[in-house]
Amino acid sequence: MSLTPLTSHVRVLGAPDERHDEILTPAALEFVGRLDAAFADRRLEILKERRRRSAHLVSGSPLDFSRATSAVRADPDWRAAPLAPGLTDRRVEITGPPERRMAINALNSGAKVWMADFEDATAPTWNNIIGGQLTLLDAIERRIDFTTPEGKEYRLGANLATIMVRPRGWHLLEEHLEIDGRPVSASLVDFGLYFFHCAQRQIDAGHGPYFYLPKLENRTEARLWNDVFVLAQELLGIPRGTVRATVLIETITAAFEMEEILHELREHSAGLNAGRWDYLFSLIKTFGHRTDFQLPDRAKVTMTAPFMRAYTKLLVRTCHRRGAHAIGGMAAHVPSRDADANAAALAKVRLDKEREAEDGFDGSWVAHPGLVPVCREVFDGVLGDRPNQLDRTREDVEVTAADLLSVRRIAAPPTPEGIRSNVAVALRYFDAWLRGSGAVALGGLMEDAATAEIARVQIWQWLRHDRVDRGTVIEFLDAECAALEAEDPRALVLEAREVFVDTALSVRLPAFFTPDAYTRHLVRAAAVRVNA
Repeated sequence: MSLTPLTSHVRVLGAPDERHDEILTPAALEFVGRLDAAFADRRLEILKERRRRSAHLVSGSPLDFSRATSAVRADPDWRAAPLAPGLTDRRVEITGPPERRMAINALNSGAKVWMADFEDATAPTWNNIIGGQLTLLDAIERRIDFTTPEGKEYRLGANLATIMVRPRGWHLLEEHLEIDGRPVSASLVDFGLYFFHCAQRQIDAGHGPYFYLPKLENRTEARLWNDVFVLAQELLGIPRGTVRATVLIETITAAFEMEEILHELREHSAGLNAGRWDYLFSLIKTFGHRTDFQLPDRAKVTMTAPFMRAYTKLLVRTCHRRGAHAIGGMAAHVPSRDADANAAALAKVRLDKEREAEDGFDGSWVAHPGLVPVCREVFDGVLGDRPNQLDRTREDVEVTAADLLSVRRIAAPPTPEGIRSNVAVALRYFDAWLRGSGAVALGGLMEDAATAEIARVQIWQWLRHDRVDRGTVIEFLDAECAALEAEDPRALVLEAREVFVDTALSVRLPAFFTPDAYTRHLVRAAAVRVNA
């Protein structure tokens, strides 16, 4: 497939590895280059707009539903795209990084959808990114089977989950790929390489190129993604409207523009998803300067909190009003050999999924194959033979701006246990991330970057409002560093500690920990190459 050559120069800086050349072909790089040429400037504009809006909210500007788009919300006639092949029934979705063994387990799990996650569940080493693309290509070609040195076999079965891909967010860069001497948007790299190699293959297999879109903050960012889809389909001769994308509503500003986001993506929309931890992270990041937005211990902020109930009910109503799927949040429990502990954890998962199914969600997420049966059983009980419950339009739901922002109703001071838990989880996740793992089992839960984000911004907020003193946090941090070093002598304790100090204890709160950690990873990788 040929594309008109670009005048810009695309350079691969990442070290080559086995089979990388199958993904990083001249034509694929040219395709990514075309996307970059079309959208690099607009990407910078939306990041600039994020900073501007954040400053306005910090200065006291209210957050409310936009008057400028009231006509979009009031118009009863527009609809999202028809349900796509392989995405009609989404009662159970499983998520995880596109790593070979995990991919086989997820595809075979009995879930309806597997979200291959290049974002929160993947530490973006070059091998992880390109290896993930190879995993997806091999999975679609059904050549992913392998046997471990110990003799354990991993084989694809007959009934596989539909693949959806979550690229990294607009705020991230891929430093291993340059165009005219500057790094390319990580979003366009992840999307572009997968789309170029797998879009037509997925269509031929009876599905299509399907995506999850993370970290969107407003309708303008959704419009940018829609324009990316339109150009990508045009460049490769794929019919317009073939792409489908589900947007994660995981920022507080996006919660006020759910209908507008669906409207911008309506020819490519596959619905919305409730991204729980990132939503709380966004809430603190946006209003952490205010005394009336102080959350209690992370473990105490459940989905039954009034402001979280408002958010999820509005999501279901918005989606079903427009004929789009509403997908629930993550169950992160990792099955345990302790029968009593496992039973208690599964009971909590069941209650959570029962609430979602009864509220009208069409499906929900799990992080481990062992949770698929309980999630499926709950949604089977509500859906029966129906593939979804789009007919439940939830016209009974009325949500105001005040409802979405009613955090003070659960306000409570942090406990020593909550403070230490946040320090412990963030530190251990930073260590794993720096060593190349983005999905990490911690305390019986499968955690990803969203958990570390909520943990570190809670510490920052509590320090800002004198709910805890810095000395106490440092004391907990030193104790957890010593514990981590004792647990694993290979742990990057000092580097993980530095990431924690820089992103949780600084006066100014960094928007994300990942850019700082990514820079440290690049420096460390370069040092390893020099020493080698």
